[in-house]
Amino acid sequence: MRFHVREWDEAEHFPVELLPKLAELGLMGITIPTEYGGAGLGYIDYVLIIEELARVDGSVALIVAAHNSLCANHIFLAGTEEQKRKYLVPLARGEKLGCWSLTEPESGSDASGMRTTADRKGNTWKLNGSKTFTTNSHYADICVAMAITDKEKGKHGISAFIIEQGTPGFRPGKREAKLGMRASNTGEVIFEDCRIPTDQFLGQPGQGFIDCLKVLDRGRISIAALAVGIAQGAFEASLNYAKQRQQFGKPIMEFQATQFKLADMATEIDAARLLTWRAASHATAGRRMIRECSMAKLFASEVAVRVTGEAVQIHGGYGFIKDYPVEKFYRDVKLCTIGEGTSEIQRLIIARESLYDR
Repeated sequence: MRFHVREWDEAEHFPVELLPKLAELGLMGITIPTEYGGAGLGYIDYVLIIEELARVDGSVALIVAAHNSLCANHIFLAGTEEQKRKYLVPLARGEKLGCWSLTEPESGSDASGMRTTADRKGNTWKLNGSKTFTTNSHYADICVAMAITDKEKGKHGISAFIIEQGTPGFRPGKREAKLGMRASNTGEVIFEDCRIPTDQFLGQPGQGFIDCLKVLDRGRISIAALAVGIAQGAFEASLNYAKQRQQFGKPIMEFQATQFKLADMATEIDAARLLTWRAASHATAGRRMIRECSMAKLFASEVAVRVTGEAVQIHGGYGFIKDYPVEKFYRDVKLCTIGEGTSEIQRLIIARESLYDR
């Protein structure tokens, strides 16, 4: 994978050829129980896997994370036994790729502003609307999407649906051209009188938003692990460069200014990793984890932005050139402060969970 990172990034190539290899390693159903085709691992294992992938290529880590923690996890948390057998098993085995659609052009952090609708028509549901910023949008076989089923109930009138690729009225829209994570496909999905049978209704009526919050908690663990991995990769590249780069007759590693940068980077990465592990341990144990997930996501993503910035600085002019990996880490990492809830949203959640009785 390491040898293709720059090539995939520049071509915005979605590495479909890698998916069977990831499936063979059990990475497409990491926390899904073995009875549903998954690896049956815990969330500590999960974050270690995402971190290791992100150390090399954040795009690949993002593909795996969105498939696992969003699409597959939502079906695992809210699906019926029949839905799990039909949809979750092939997802967990890596036979099919998943995506998860919540965000809309006019509805980002405020999910209650959603406009996509689903109307019951006999034995079918008819979906109309569009979603944006959907990871794996153009390559997914199975999409979990949210839509309004009762306009009078606001966010409590949102429900979830499973839509299969090839369903009439369902199609991918615009592909986004991105600053970073360019080998990870992000785009629109569009519903135009898309009719699906009632057995593809996911969860309980009006509980889609509540289920989304549960899914997003685990998604924030994913982003925290992704951020830690990118930061670790940038740190290691900087450490190797500092040992080799000569200035004034000695490696720049011997200058205290460089040593202090690297010391701060290493310390903050370890702190972010420990917060991520704490959130992951809560998820594995089934404990309440809203605050812990938001803290991990907030701190790890902002640490990663600082670390990659310092990595570019340590490289000097070479940090601005694509021949060196820190340039890509620097571009990729910004997504981590935005996806799965912005840093501002995480601070609101942490304040609510910390300052009031829980």
